This record gives sequence, C-alpha cells and structure tokens, in this order.
Amino acid sequence: MSKIKNEVIRVIPLGGVGEVGKAMYVVEIDEDLFVVDSGLMFPEDEMLGVDIVIPDMTFLVENKDRVKGIFLTHGHEDAIGSIAYLLKKIQVPVYGSKLTIAMAKEHIKEQGSLKHVKFFEVTNKSRMNFDKTHVTFFHTTHSIPDALGIVFHTSEGAVVHTGEFKFDQSAKGSYRPDIAKMAKLGEDGVLMLLSDSTEAERPGYTTSEIVVADHILSAFIAAEGRVLVSLYSSNFIRIQQVFDIAAATGKKVAVAGRSLESSYEVGLRLGYLTVDEETVISLKDLENYRDDEVVIIVTGNQGEPLEALDKMVRKQHKDVKIKSTDTVLITFTPSPGMEVSMFQTMNKLAKAGANVLTSSKKVHVSGHGSQEDLKMMLNMMKPKYFIPIQGEYKMLIAHSKLAQQVGINKSEIFIADKGDIVEYKDGKVRMSGRVTAGNVLIDGIGIGDVGNIVLRDRKLLSQDGIFIVVVTLNRKEKKIASGPEMISRGFVYVRESEELMEESTRLVRKVVEKYVTRDAFEWNNIKQEIRDTLNSYLFQQTKRRPMIIPIIMEY
Repeated sequence: MSKIKNEVIRVIPLGGVGEVGKAMYVVEIDEDLFVVDSGLMFPEDEMLGVDIVIPDMTFLVENKDRVKGIFLTHGHEDAIGSIAYLLKKIQVPVYGSKLTIAMAKEHIKEQGSLKHVKFFEVTNKSRMNFDKTHVTFFHTTHSIPDALGIVFHTSEGAVVHTGEFKFDQSAKGSYRPDIAKMAKLGEDGVLMLLSDSTEAERPGYTTSEIVVADHILSAFIAAEGRVLVSLYSSNFIRIQQVFDIAAATGKKVAVAGRSLESSYEVGLRLGYLTVDEETVISLKDLENYRDDEVVIIVTGNQGEPLEALDKMVRKQHKDVKIKSTDTVLITFTPSPGMEVSMFQTMNKLAKAGANVLTSSKKVHVSGHGSQEDLKMMLNMMKPKYFIPIQGEYKMLIAHSKLAQQVGINKSEIFIADKGDIVEYKDGKVRMSGRVTAGNVLIDGIGIGDVGNIVLRDRKLLSQDGIFIVVVTLNRKEKKIASGPEMISRGFVYVRESEELMEESTRLVRKVVEKYVTRDAFEWNNIKQEIRDTLNSYLFQQTKRRPMIIPIIMEY
C-alpha cells in the first residue's frame, strides 16, 4: 500500500464497456489522472464507410494538465489503436512492455511523427513512482507476448487492471503469467479489481494453444492446395504457430496485409517471432511454388482480418485470387457488428469453391479467459470492490454473476457505462456522476467529422438512392430558363421510368413557376416545397424515399 493518504479514488471508463474493443480507462487518485490503454474498435455494419472507431477523449483534453501518463496493457489494436490520436491532444509519457511500446510506435508512425513523446519500457519488476501512488506490473497470458496487468497502489489498497488475460498451463516464455505475484496482490489487499469480461459467458477454461496447434497441423496436412490463414495482425501466438507448422510440413509462408507486415517485422526485430528464413516467401514468388507448398497469412490494412480475404474472393487483390482448391482457416472470433461481414465473406469463399474452416475450437482459441479463468483471477485478487470491464453489457453482467459465485456481494460490484464515475471516498464506493464519453468515428483523414446525421444520410443513400432536381431561373424575366432536369442514382432506372420522370418534372415546374413570378422569395422555401412535393409523389408511386436534392441556379 501507498504510505501517502489518498482521499479520493475514481475509476472512469471512456471505452471498453458495453462493447468489445476501444479500451480506455481513467484511474483518478486525488488530483492525478492515469490512463490505461487507448484502443480502437472496428466499425459495426451500420457505420457505413467508417474505417475505425476511437473513444471520445474530451475529458482527458479538458484535464490534460492532470494526466500523469498512459499505461498500455498489450499491443493489440483494441488497446493501442488510438494512441496516436490521443498523443496529438495531450503530451504525456507512455508506459508499456518492450513489444507493446514497439507496436505503439508503429501506430504513431502511421499518423505522422510525434517526436515529443517519451516512452518508458517496463517489465513485471518495474516500479514507477508518482506523487500520489506508485505503479507496478505483472505478466499475463494473452495471444500476444509481454501482456501486462497494471497495479496502482494507494493507501486504501491496490487498484488492479488485469489487462486481457487467460490461464494456459502450457504458456511459456513471454506468455507465462505471474501467478505468484497476482496471489501476493490479493494477500496485500486489492481495493478495486477491473477485470476482462470478453469470454465471461463461456463455461470452463479457455482451450490451450497446444490443442489449436495440433488442429492447424491437421488442416495443413489435409489441404490439397494453398492454405490461407485469416487472423488479426497482432495475434503473435497464431502467427508463430503458422510459421512453425509450415516449416514442419515443408510449406512456404507469404504475408499479405500492411499491418500484418508491420507486426511481423517488429516481432522479428525484437525476437518475439522465430522464423526460418527459408520458410518465408514474397507474394510475388507464389507462382514459383506448387499450390500445396504455399501458406498465405492474410489480414486487412487496419489489422481487421476480413478485408484482404474479401478482396481476394472478389478478385480485386493485386497479388492473390481465391482458387477452388484453396483451404481458408478463419482463426478469429468476429467482434460484435462484424458477424454479418464474416458470413458474407464465407459465403463468397464457398461459392468460389474454397474449403472454409471457421473459427471453432479446431482452429481458434480465445485470448481471453473463460468462466473458470475469471473465477481464478477473482479468487486470487480477493477485491473489496469489483468492476467488470472489456465486454458488452451481457458479458459484464455474466462476469458480475461469477463474482457473486465466489463470494463478492452484489452491492460491491459496479457495472459502469462509458463516462460513469465509480468513486471511492470516506470508505465507501458509489456512482458519483458522469463525464463526456462516446464514439469518435474515423473516416479517411477525417476525425470525428462523421456523426449520426452523416451516417443516417449514408444509410438512406444505400437504401433508396438519390434524386437530384436541377433548375435554372431567369429572375429578371421571372421564368424558368432551363430544366427542370431529373437525375436518379440508385433510385430508379430512368429509361424504364419515363412516366415517373415526366410527372416529377411537371410537379417541380409547377412549384417553381408559383414562386418565380413573385417579387421576392426565399430559396429555402422553394427547395423545401420541391422536396415535400416529390417526396409525397415518389413514395406514392414507388414506396421508396430517395434523398431529394434540389439545385437551383439563376442568371
């Protein structure tokens, strides 16, 4: 425990609750703020055209002078994917393991140089001292090496963030967990535990990685042609398994996807991936090998695992086209909102004749603990108060029920929404208010300029199309100079809808002539009446509501 008396301790999730991904948590100890993770989330299906989703950072920007540092639990996109956006707004040190820092630097490099940022590499033996607390770390097992839990030591007990974890008895090296250190934290006293809830609905223990490797080996041996393995770009343990199994079966491996290439290069440079150089080939060299000698690891440019596969099956990928003899291993569980895209891609692959092996225990294991793993963490930590994090609400609720099963009272469990403040003061914990929180949508180079109204318009365009009306007025002579001209995109095929277009033209002319003869009129009024008139008529005739855009010019 900290020797300095702490008066107020708060936990504020800005992301990662009520959703899977986009992790960002604030631990407030008196006047100091500490940020845990700065992740992203891949867009849901209704977020048309959006590239990624990041947390709303308004609270941190408004209190940037109080922020003491950013602590990263691991190197996956859901923990580090928005770090560059945050560091553009606040200038604070970043703490993380060797691999996590290297992965974070790669993300920052993509967004431009941030030379002012100070990075501190930490290990499970590090201790970082601050005015109101000191921070320590412990290793956890995840699907990426060097994953850490983070501990904020206060006078009232430790505030522990587990990071994303599971318990795998076969884990070794940089994947091995600090079980003894976790138990010691519990003995010394944990005030609040923030624990990963992603697999809280799954009974038992998470399947060991050794079991997965055996089944991938079987799939490689049985494949008659090429094997394509789809995964998240930072899933290091799966990448290593693919290279190991390919070497054992005499196959060559090519890597497809910018983010995957980046992760691969970082892993090799720092020694977290061990690869026989003779096993690696370029995508350009595929034609020099028989199909049954080739394995291709694929992911998208943002690390999202479906993008490259979808391009390949649509024959739009510059290097790889799906063949009927291909075997495709989809070795990930889709995040909520990604299921539809995954099944659509699987259908396309099946239609192309590929043999698709989906994410099941045969080719996939979660990087997150199942119910028995989560109970083990709770029993070791023995927290006074428990805050389930990193999961949809049903996952958070499932985790809270597990906590009650191991003896934590329901009144000592707090299921927080984004922006909720969980406050410890005067020996009690309560929900004490809210801060600004939510989603910021990234589309191209635009940050936050796509909101609900833009998404609504995109959805409308995708459903019923657009109907443009162009009219040119001679205001001096008070008459229509040209038009109305009707332009339809995604609404009706003009050549087969002559009667509809003619009547629409007549209705618009009638509206315009009514206004143009007046001495003065508002442009907005004439445009709105065109919209209303056409909207009513077009819906009556087609039962569709296209976006109607009147364009009026004059000379």
